[in-house]
Amino acid sequence: MRTLGPRDLNRAVLARQLLLERAATGVPRALERVAGIQAQYAPAMYIGLWSRLAGYERGHLTTALERRTVVQGTLQRATIHLVSAQDYWPFALAVREERRRWWLGASRHAHSADDLAATAERLRTHLREHGPVRRKELEALVGRERIHAIGLWLDLVRVPPSGTWERRRADLFAAAEDWLGPPPDDLDAESAVSHVVGRYLGGFGPATVAEIANWAGLRNQTVTTALHGLRLRRFRAEDGSELVDLPRAPLPGPATPAPVRLLPTWDAVLLAHARRAAILPEELRPRIFNTKMPQSVNTFLVDGQVAGTWRVDGSRVAIEAFLPLPAEVRDQLEAEADRMAAFHT
Repeated sequence: MRTLGPRDLNRAVLARQLLLERAATGVPRALERVAGIQAQYAPAMYIGLWSRLAGYERGHLTTALERRTVVQGTLQRATIHLVSAQDYWPFALAVREERRRWWLGASRHAHSADDLAATAERLRTHLREHGPVRRKELEALVGRERIHAIGLWLDLVRVPPSGTWERRRADLFAAAEDWLGPPPDDLDAESAVSHVVGRYLGGFGPATVAEIANWAGLRNQTVTTALHGLRLRRFRAEDGSELVDLPRAPLPGPATPAPVRLLPTWDAVLLAHARRAAILPEELRPRIFNTKMPQSVNTFLVDGQVAGTWRVDGSRVAIEAFLPLPAEVRDQLEAEADRMAAFHT
């Protein structure tokens, strides 16, 4: 069994996340390739796509949201994600029962599953008759004490104009069935989990079972069962862990050049599930994620690893490198920063 080192895995994730070469593809297909983008902060979606797509403009995502070819919803790990319309229902069904189980076990509230199901049915009727509602209206309809749980019993999506570059607060909600149509008749929880596992490997593999489960918010056994139904290739990590992967997913060599890239806050390649790829060196993690900065910070990559941070400063993008950079790399970084500044105007 072939052993993959950190640099092999680094280049694999960068390639699959479209960070080795910007892809000439549309927004929905890009989201499917990278397994969705975290969307707690609306501009991060736009910036994440800008870093990954050739010829991409801000209006492309807003238009896709308006045309319902992509959608924002609370999905894996109970976190807002931007996914393609085709991926929404598999993602939602895959994590639905686990999210409900977690909430019922962790919640201190007295509301039972039956109570929440009945409230969800009343809300479903209201949304079908009256259309999307703002968060304050949603609270009035279901009660503030149920607001964080109701989306576990009725699939809700955040719809434009909210949650866009132009109107960043994502506080307009619709029932997913009304906005996108009902789930496909042939989609069940088992096939949904298999779909999600495949998406993860396509976007972040090769990976361990635990890494897939961590990202999806599923149990290891649930992921293991799903893997039985997939065609896989297997590798070994340097620590002896078994890595699984899709048969023909990109696996560039460790010497593959990695260009400078600017990443937004909460980019998924920096999160714990992708630690093995060493895109964020562990000694730098406290500088990017800590309790004083709950939104994390914008980062830039040099040779496939975080090398500093960036921020918008008026009409320019200011760069802060953690270590001195060669002049050639600094020139590339400044050129990318100039393009990012133009993207913000």
